[in-house]
Amino acid sequence: MPLHPALAELPSPNDKRIAARLTADALRQVRGGHPWVFDRGIESLSHEGAPGDLAVVFDRNRKFTAIGLFDPRSPIRIRIVHEGKPRTIDADHWADRLAAATERRRPLLQRGDTSGYRLVHGENDGFGGLVVDRYDATLVAKLYSEAWLPHLADIVPLLAAQPDVDRVVLRVNRQLAQLATGQRLDRLTVVGDPPTEPVLFTELGLTFQADVLEGQKTGHFLDQRENRAAVAAQATGRRVLDVFSCTGGFAVHAAAAGAALVHVVDQSEPALATARVNFDLNIDRTGSTTWRATAGDAFEVMAGLIQAGDRYDIVVIDPPSFASRQDRIEAARASYRRLTRLGLDLLVPGGLLVQASCSSRVTAETFFADIDRELASHPVAVESIEQTGHAIDHPISFPEGAYLKAAFVRTAYPGPV
Repeated sequence: MPLHPALAELPSPNDKRIAARLTADALRQVRGGHPWVFDRGIESLSHEGAPGDLAVVFDRNRKFTAIGLFDPRSPIRIRIVHEGKPRTIDADHWADRLAAATERRRPLLQRGDTSGYRLVHGENDGFGGLVVDRYDATLVAKLYSEAWLPHLADIVPLLAAQPDVDRVVLRVNRQLAQLATGQRLDRLTVVGDPPTEPVLFTELGLTFQADVLEGQKTGHFLDQRENRAAVAAQATGRRVLDVFSCTGGFAVHAAAAGAALVHVVDQSEPALATARVNFDLNIDRTGSTTWRATAGDAFEVMAGLIQAGDRYDIVVIDPPSFASRQDRIEAARASYRRLTRLGLDLLVPGGLLVQASCSSRVTAETFFADIDRELASHPVAVESIEQTGHAIDHPISFPEGAYLKAAFVRTAYPGPV
């Protein structure tokens, strides 16, 4: 398939490598498999390079340690793509990494009921600063680093060559979109015909739509698939509240499992409209469920429901990241604790609270400890607690890469049933 002409205008990789000498601590981290070298971890560079230049890390004896993509405008100055023995970073290297990523996801692909999944999970698959999500025949590659621009000429053909792919769309993060090059690439269909409507895909046998051009992230949040299935397994005949529902993933799975009612809450009315579309796409399985939607601030809506006496068998709370910066961590933790209290107050006796966090700066240990703290101070009795993490298509290879965690808290009945 022909590539978009805009790709030919991008810079080519520089043949001249940057020799990088790191601090002792940074070198130890790289040898341990960490994919990031921060600016403060660099002692010296042979020369200042351009975004996407290859930087070779040498040890104190000038022996090869690793190689990565140089990004002079990012605090993550080098994104390691290979460590150990020397290797040429070219199309063959990326093809090998892509093949390994595909093999890692084989158990999911063999199910046959899911055509929406993450094909490349950034650093964790050897592609630091690049994610690729698949929605049936459409691939969406999102760039989080300018360092990828010179390498797209190698990457995009590999993506287009994946089995049964008709289209490849590029998305870029906010910082990259501010650059002139990024503006030309964002929401650009670089292979195939541009989509004229949302793309349909399947998740565990259910049909969803993804707006791959204008939707959040790449068009859908794929990382909660297994948690949605876990909620659905307990939703038959239940009243389910889906807070921060976005496009209704949890609610649609619960409805398809026979929930009596699903109530979706989100501040975005367009997101709620998409959630209703997803509900209707599966009407043969969701038709017996009552649908309710409320647009508004989640904290205010939950407080209002409590005051009105509404109660649910299952409450799902899946907020966006509250800790976008280091100085927001304590505020984020306070928000999570407040949500825990509100969620517990909305449960019937014996109900299930499912609370998630996608804030990588709030560790799983801290998140679960804060939930425990709220449970200890709340009058509700707890029967069981289960903790979940990342799905198979969101593998984790280094500590900072772990962002998703969820707690399933089953409350106890006050007395004999």
